[in-house]
Amino acid sequence: MTQTITVTDAVRNFSELLNNIRYRGERYTILKGGKPAATIGPAAGSMKERKLSDLKEIVRNLPRLEDDGDAFARDIAQAIAVQPPVSEGNPWA
Repeated sequence: MTQTITVTDAVRNFSELLNNIRYRGERYTILKGGKPAATIGPAAGSMKERKLSDLKEIVRNLPRLEDDGDAFARDIAQAIAVQPPVSEGNPWA
């Protein structure tokens, strides 16, 4: 979907505009004097398309917590164990 932005807003927020284009694949129509002057979007080939079938490989390549993961799991279990019981009813009453 193409978003509309004034040339003034494009100039003031140019870095954010480029980040939205680069990382989110957004497209913008830039208005000058209330009329479309240009359209800006990702360069051809700059966005790598991913498929659901790629997910298994992506997850496999994520960094592993290993020993830190075990310590983290123990910390979470300990935090849960010391939480007070949740009372029934409206907690905002």
